[in-house]
Amino acid sequence: MQRAQLKLAAAFVALALCMPAPVSAQPDSAAYPSRPIRMIVGFGAGGGTDSMARIAAPKLSELLGQPVVIENRTGAGGRTAIDFVQSQPADGYTIAFGAIGQLAVTAAIYPNLSFHPTRTLIPVAMLSSYLMVIAISASDAIKSVPELVAYAKAHPDKSNYPTASPTYTIASELLKMKTGMPGQSVPYRSSNEMMLSLIGGQSLFVFGDSPSVIPVVQGGKVRALAVANATRIPELAGVPTLAEAGLGDLDVRPQWNGVFVAAGTPPAIVRKLEAAAQKAMADPTVRERTRALAYNPEIAGSDEFRARIDADIRTFSSVAKAANLKFEP
Repeated sequence: MQRAQLKLAAAFVALALCMPAPVSAQPDSAAYPSRPIRMIVGFGAGGGTDSMARIAAPKLSELLGQPVVIENRTGAGGRTAIDFVQSQPADGYTIAFGAIGQLAVTAAIYPNLSFHPTRTLIPVAMLSSYLMVIAISASDAIKSVPELVAYAKAHPDKSNYPTASPTYTIASELLKMKTGMPGQSVPYRSSNEMMLSLIGGQSLFVFGDSPSVIPVVQGGKVRALAVANATRIPELAGVPTLAEAGLGDLDVRPQWNGVFVAAGTPPAIVRKLEAAAQKAMADPTVRERTRALAYNPEIAGSDEFRARIDADIRTFSSVAKAANLKFEP
């Protein structure tokens, strides 16, 4: 009798091993989302990336029918947040709100990175973009990019620029490569400190982001010399484009931010998030609030966003290599 019971138990074990895993063990794409979603931001509250995330999150909550709760996980230039997202289940309930410097620039300059923005992550949608601007102190006599280049060549000991991240360093080094002007980088902790160094005369020029540059230009503290865009922008209507300033071949790519999930997230969930993100950024109120931050509401779906990121990585890698730039993780 005991032998028969053992055989029966063994049969049940064998049958259990052959059965597929329970449906509950896999993300339920049809029911998604059925609980709150965490949006991980790699920078502190109040910064540009965080502010954009807080504009997008309420609309995403409305469209998805679940709260989208922002968590700020700072550290390592935003890399800590991405590592955290990758450590969570790939089920769409932990998403990253990431920026170009944190992802594409990082992938281009650090060879042993623990993540990759288009391989270990899935780009869901780009939500907004912003431009880079060449600027000097308003108290300076320089009025154009050619005058800046000429002055820097004549006064190499006074030609320096502030940088708070590799994003600014790469743009400034590209300007040097294309014009032959000298320039020494000076590190700062934030874009606000960069602007203060320019206003205070500690830096000759800055190649900074438009959300940081535009307010101080409008306040009369800084003079913009060129915007990295194909056309002039309303906020700086009198400022020429790079092409108009004689730098038509200067490939300074627009900056971006957007939504990412860990690789392995079911395609149906990615599509739901992609559709919600695109619809959120098409909302007039969201677009108005985005522009108020000096960001441009720019929608790109997953495939287009992926292609853009890969192109950005190639560009940043080429510049870093050509300028022999070395960055510490």
